[in-house]
Amino acid sequence: MNKKGFIARAAVGALGGALLIGGAGAAIADEVGNEDVDVNVNIEALEPVGALTLSVAPGGATLEEVPSANEDLRQFNGTLPIVTVTDDREEVPVGQFWYVVGQSSALTSGANSIAAGNLGWTPHLLTAEGDGEVAEGDEVGTVLDGDIGLSTGEDALALSLDSGEAASVGTWSANADLFLKTPKTVAPGAYTGTITLTLWEDAY
Repeated sequence: MNKKGFIARAAVGALGGALLIGGAGAAIADEVGNEDVDVNVNIEALEPVGALTLSVAPGGATLEEVPSANEDLRQFNGTLPIVTVTDDREEVPVGQFWYVVGQSSALTSGANSIAAGNLGWTPHLLTAEGDGEVAEGDEVGTVLDGDIGLSTGEDALALSLDSGEAASVGTWSANADLFLKTPKTVAPGAYTGTITLTLWEDAY
């Protein structure tokens, strides 16, 4: 007898028997035993890929009175602490640029207040390296100069022209000359306020 033919017919017969049993009713399986297998995996931390970050040197800005070019106004000057932007990313998105903007709160002394528009600045880029990848922002005059002061949060301290090119240098620093102008009738007092500096990255 052909062994291959016999095996094939036996397999068909066994399958047919199984189908008949299935048709007659569901078979009940008895659990004979089981075993648990522990699964272990050690996932290592990824290497840092860097980040675009903003930092500000410790300390605030103290403004002191200076002679005013306008006899009807008082002027107080100071310096913004050094602001640093660092980009150590391994991959910088193409077509991106970044910028740092500043916005002042009102300066208050008890119930007295000086509006944010009375404070202006002249930005200065301190990083000498590079070839124009980052530029300092424009001077912003006060409302008493016919400008808007640091009241809107839209005035740049520094801005990159291309994030990738700026990252080739890696670290950029800037500060600004601050100037506060008030009427001579301003109420005396120790005034305090806050300049909020924000780093943004956007796409062309």
